[in-house]
Amino acid sequence: MDNKLFIFGIGGTGVRVIKALTMLLASGVYIKSSQIIPIIIDPHQDNQDLQRTHQLLRNYQKIYKILREDNNGAFFNTKITTLPNLISSEERLGENFTFNLKDVADFKFKQYIDHTTLDDSNKALVDLLFSEANLETVMDIGFVGNPNIGSVVLNQIKDSDEFKHFASNFKKNDRIFIVSSIFGGTGAAGFPILLNNIRSANSNDNIKVTNSKYLSDAKIGALTMLPYFGVEPVDQEQINEEKGNRQINKETFISKTKAALDYYCENITGHNQSVNAFYYIGDENTKDYKNDPGDHGQKNDAHFVELAAALAIIDFMNIGDEDLVTENGQALSPIYKEFGVKADKDSLNLLDLGDHTQQMIMTPLTQFFLCLKYLDEELETTIRKGQPWVNRKQPNVNKQFLTSSFYRNLKQLKQSFDSWLQEMGRNHRSFKPFRLNQDISNCINEIESNRKFTYNTFNSSLNEVERKQNHTLVEHKVMALFEQATMEILTKKFSQFK
Repeated sequence: MDNKLFIFGIGGTGVRVIKALTMLLASGVYIKSSQIIPIIIDPHQDNQDLQRTHQLLRNYQKIYKILREDNNGAFFNTKITTLPNLISSEERLGENFTFNLKDVADFKFKQYIDHTTLDDSNKALVDLLFSEANLETVMDIGFVGNPNIGSVVLNQIKDSDEFKHFASNFKKNDRIFIVSSIFGGTGAAGFPILLNNIRSANSNDNIKVTNSKYLSDAKIGALTMLPYFGVEPVDQEQINEEKGNRQINKETFISKTKAALDYYCENITGHNQSVNAFYYIGDENTKDYKNDPGDHGQKNDAHFVELAAALAIIDFMNIGDEDLVTENGQALSPIYKEFGVKADKDSLNLLDLGDHTQQMIMTPLTQFFLCLKYLDEELETTIRKGQPWVNRKQPNVNKQFLTSSFYRNLKQLKQSFDSWLQEMGRNHRSFKPFRLNQDISNCINEIESNRKFTYNTFNSSLNEVERKQNHTLVEHKVMALFEQATMEILTKKFSQFK
């Protein structure tokens, strides 16, 4: 079935959830979609989290392009593409995943609204609605916990070329998912504006496409991230007055969340019923980060809550069409969900996940981890020693493979994957599915093998699997062998994976 999923990731939280979803898809976690189109809305283009996610997505795309040619494996099984790649070459908007916000970089908010050209009455109204710090805020790093600013700037979405192209490429069977936080600035402002623009697309005179009705009645899922981290307090002297109030105060997180939830209740989940499936997630067990609103790049550690948020996207795609009916822009039977784990612990492992979550991700994540670990630590030795699986049949896995662009992209993705795991492991609350620096026999956290497990065991499984398979491309051979071999190892050596 040809059904696209458009994922709007708003702000830093949206970016990091898209990263978590990409890790799951790389490992072979299944999602019911023919292709996924991430669209990131974040004015902070120098955001290091954004740059890391862009690089991960590009590595994924390069690996997918090779593996999907006559290959039906689980690893990298879902196509991820950009909005420009849905458009003919003469209409291309660019090659990245980011929504282009105009007049934001190096602009103060008062410049964006032409404050100096307003007449006295309008200027008085603006000064009543926005503080001096608001007006002086430079928006190159986002809206810094000020959704009142974001709600003005993000109104440009509905008239943008990107939104028009999104509307023209949205089909009847496609779906939409929106990820945002509720306690910041960009996400809190962007979600209701974007949702309203989608639901009212059919009445937008700037969108002249025959399928705009599909947008108005689209199946839309959304996740709102409640507070799940804090920031350290900062002395007032540290605030850079020239750039306005760019510091973030965690003491306002709860009050902002309550105010936003009240607004959502009235305008989204109330009588409007604008969302078909709404997911809530957060965590009171938090860690405080250094108070950096983004001036130095904003590079937050990955968090388990973001992984759980990515699972909401997969869950949404598993809901049947009959439960997501929309008429005249309203969901007939809205669904509301939360996420939970088995135990309220400071540090979680795979066995602490709920049974359904374990069924979804435990095996593919572990297979992918073992595959990448072997390729990084053992493959060169295996090629040198000439194990049967590398050279018994064509194509051979040789030294040339180690210098190929495919293997280079896979190594880069492994670095991203390892960093993601390390960051979740040192966060609070932490998630430690694997022991990253342990040998292969002891690398799955809190899960012990019932038989001895070494790289010799791994090679025995690879040799046996290779006898039964034939491939034309070496890349297909490597990934297919590891997919089946890791599955056999887990089911034979570990009782938890049977």
